[in-house]
Amino acid sequence: RDHRKPKPTNPDTYILRLPQPDSSESLCKIQSTMSLSRSEQIAEYGWTSLPCDPAKWGGNKKYNKEPVPQLCSSISLPDTALVKAAMEHVKQELPEHTFNHSMRVFYYGMAIATQQFPSWEFSPETWLLTCLFHDIGTVDKHTHGTLMSFEFYGGYLAMDQLKQFNSPAGQAESVAEAIIRHQDPVETGTITTVGLLIQLATQFDNMGYRAGYVHEDTIKDVVKNYPRRNWSGCFSKKIREEVEVKPWCHTTASTEKFPHDVEHNELMSPYDDSY
Repeated sequence: RDHRKPKPTNPDTYILRLPQPDSSESLCKIQSTMSLSRSEQIAEYGWTSLPCDPAKWGGNKKYNKEPVPQLCSSISLPDTALVKAAMEHVKQELPEHTFNHSMRVFYYGMAIATQQFPSWEFSPETWLLTCLFHDIGTVDKHTHGTLMSFEFYGGYLAMDQLKQFNSPAGQAESVAEAIIRHQDPVETGTITTVGLLIQLATQFDNMGYRAGYVHEDTIKDVVKNYPRRNWSGCFSKKIREEVEVKPWCHTTASTEKFPHDVEHNELMSPYDDSY
């Protein structure tokens, strides 16, 4: 079996499971025995290049395949020491509504990838790590305690923390690059696979873009497990706060349209009061 390719029929078949080490030293030993070639790293960690132009990857259609329900219970979270350490860390750092958003992005992204783009290559572990850390830079202490744009600072935070957790360099760098570029939806050049997927999944949860990619029953189940807790209002406020505190930040490139579309997310408005 190829553990690097998401399969739409049975998500459990592509979860990469590692033996659970007793210490960080044994984790390093496990990783050293599983060293990947450059081409294997590109596939495993979601580095495969994709065009940014939506017309070249199918983004100008309602959907590539009519979506079907995909419940959270059908997707097994990667059960590795790295994921456990990352999960514990972000739960301590992120407000609950931001953590819930990160998990919704994970499940929406899995639905988008497996159903709309089944040829895209990445490991579920790398995807989950990208989701968990993608908004780490929005925490209040970073909004007011740093000068960098939140996604740039968040990318560096994620890479540093993941390396401390003994994530392979190629994986930590992939997560960082995806986070740095997740609010940069240009339509020229290329981007990594997880970079494009984090854009699609965050836009879906934040603004309701490309609503046809995910089945309504999937949305209902994801929101049931990870309530929005007035996310549209919370995040649009945070966006405007960063622009006020850091008038040079990268968020300004998206103009007022960005927080406006977040605040007026019609797709998710029926679920926004869920707690």
